[in-house]
Amino acid sequence: MNRTRSVALAIGLAATLAGPGLAPVLATYPGAENGRIAFGQRFADGSSNIFSVLPDGTGLRQLTAGSHNHLCAAYSPDGRQIAYCSDVSGSFEIWTMKQNGMKQRQLTHLDAFAIFPDISPDGSKIAFLGAVGSDPSDEVYVVDATTGGGLTKLTDCPGVDTFCINDYPVWSPDGQRILFIHGEQFDADGNPLDEQVWVMDANGSHKQQLTFDNRVKDQVPDWSPDGSKIAYQSGGFGDGQIWVMNANGSGQHQLTGCGPSDPSPCAIGDDFGTAWSPDGTKIAFLRDFQSLGTRNRPVYVMNADGSDQHQLVPGTGLQAVPAWQPRGVGAGD
Repeated sequence: MNRTRSVALAIGLAATLAGPGLAPVLATYPGAENGRIAFGQRFADGSSNIFSVLPDGTGLRQLTAGSHNHLCAAYSPDGRQIAYCSDVSGSFEIWTMKQNGMKQRQLTHLDAFAIFPDISPDGSKIAFLGAVGSDPSDEVYVVDATTGGGLTKLTDCPGVDTFCINDYPVWSPDGQRILFIHGEQFDADGNPLDEQVWVMDANGSHKQQLTFDNRVKDQVPDWSPDGSKIAYQSGGFGDGQIWVMNANGSGQHQLTGCGPSDPSPCAIGDDFGTAWSPDGTKIAFLRDFQSLGTRNRPVYVMNADGSDQHQLVPGTGLQAVPAWQPRGVGAGD
């Protein structure tokens, strides 16, 4: 899949960025109760806005509005705030709002490309994927969660002359580590060849590769609330599957999608964009049917063992990577 398309799929903009001539959720923190699920929704006029819904698919609410793009929702550990990405100011920047959509404000002013924020467990920092300044590569950055200042780059691309990717950072529930996707090899058409799941210390040190097979991992992973497991996407466009492994990379096993003997593209759809429920019993994800010739990409929910896969909200349309709210004291709806 072309790199532009893989990022576009994640933030819900593939219909625009992957058109002729051009060829994202996030950390889940423990909670006694599963709160709402936030996700992006693309409209016919090209805009995208963030909605939230109860885990049973009822109580749908629109949190953002307008003719721009508001995507990449990520809840704070106490469930009271949402960090997200928006291009209201011209380029994609990191924004924040209350969990009910109130008090929206722009956090970063980088005049760059900043998407997929993830709030640290102590609420003090936000990690995100960015293309900033003269660095041509996608990198993982962190900023102060209150001021947007203190920009710090945690990744780099040593030994790569032109471009590499370090995408989709996700804090571990204990705040000690950050998951991300790393790749630095592409074919002549820009399709990624070696994107895999990596983990590093929260300060960017001790980077370690967790997956090694030949299937690309170019979408958003997530930790289980207790930090013992990681859900991730494996496979290219049309054949993406949700897999789970132990936090050290062992015990990798498939939860969704077709098996090795089934045709590709898979008639089930393309699954990616994982979000674990705060109580650890369920996983939300996207199921993309566009490879099968239909403009339909809904949020699905399943049990953590892969059973009971079902669409969250009835209907069709292009939705974007979900996030699951932990219900702490005062989190509300």
